[in-house]
Amino acid sequence: MRLGIDKVAWTLLCYARIASHGLTDEQKEFQKVAFDFAANEMAPHMAEWDQKEIFPVETMRKAAQLGFGGIYVQPDVGGSGLSRLDTSVIFEALSTGCVSTTAYISIHNMCAWMIDTFGNNEQREKYCPDLCAMEKFASYCLTEPGSGSDAASLLTTAQCNGDHYILNGSKAFISGGGDTDVYVVMCRTGGKGPKGISCLVVEKGTPGLSFGKKEQKVGWNSQPTRAVIFEDCAVPVSNRLGEEGQGFNIAMKGLNGGRINIASCSLGAAHASLLLAREHLLVRKQFGETLSNNQYLQFRLAEMATKLVASRLMVREAAKALQEGRSDAVSLCSMAKLFATDECFSVSYNNNRIFSLNKDTSYLYSMCTDLQPGSSNVWWLWLP
Repeated sequence: MRLGIDKVAWTLLCYARIASHGLTDEQKEFQKVAFDFAANEMAPHMAEWDQKEIFPVETMRKAAQLGFGGIYVQPDVGGSGLSRLDTSVIFEALSTGCVSTTAYISIHNMCAWMIDTFGNNEQREKYCPDLCAMEKFASYCLTEPGSGSDAASLLTTAQCNGDHYILNGSKAFISGGGDTDVYVVMCRTGGKGPKGISCLVVEKGTPGLSFGKKEQKVGWNSQPTRAVIFEDCAVPVSNRLGEEGQGFNIAMKGLNGGRINIASCSLGAAHASLLLAREHLLVRKQFGETLSNNQYLQFRLAEMATKLVASRLMVREAAKALQEGRSDAVSLCSMAKLFATDECFSVSYNNNRIFSLNKDTSYLYSMCTDLQPGSSNVWWLWLP
């Protein structure tokens, strides 16, 4: 006997859709706000943003009015002061509207958190309020033409000259590059290796700071990507986060949360893709009946819903571990990033392959989550 979709895949699909399972009432409330914002302010414009390469500044500022510009930044400088789990819930919901834009918002949040966490009070008060309101936007500058995964080998130098550092070098594939206002830059102030790296905040308009041409990408076009170039760029010593030599540690701590953030974006892509698949199954007819009665498609949908739910559980557990400062947090963040981005890309890609969902571009965006922040292949190095 063939079981209908309500008996087989429907149960799993509904569970996959009920992303609020296990959340507190407060978490459910801001999750709903994020879902509504994604549906009303992002999804209707996603295709246009991508096709016309629009960086949706005003839409992101509307998101900031809801508290999404500094989600895990402390409230005394304008942040929302929420947890890593709260943040994951929000980014998954926002990504159902536009993965590319949400991924940039997640990078912006990471930069704001780095300044909030490692900056002194003067730096926090100078930068964080505008970043949390998204009156100014931030970019994370670690990757270089010759040092991607091997970040500790970066070559951009910062030589101290009185009360300024003189920066020379370049950063590659910087999200928001050229359009953003604040650049959190890892540079070499000392010898070789991670202990020679420091972290500087560089403002747009600083003499010696310039940008390459906008990169041509397959999707992911609502966030511009450019090289960031430093040519005798003088940056005040007072713009250094932490002490000299602490930059690599600061960068890695930022990326721990970045892995959870980008994995959450992949959840949103798969979530949106499954919603489209459900609609398609219920209305598309072949051989005299709707596709929802096709047993093969029931099983495939059940498989994809299972992948989404498993990914979500893994990401949320890693988010809790990071928030609690557990010793296994780095490994769990790496595992969650590896698993969720791979499995959620599989969901989005197979939905398109099986159902020919011409409205679904989530597989293009999910493809990019494998590379941010850093290639998934490299995260194996952080596993036990």
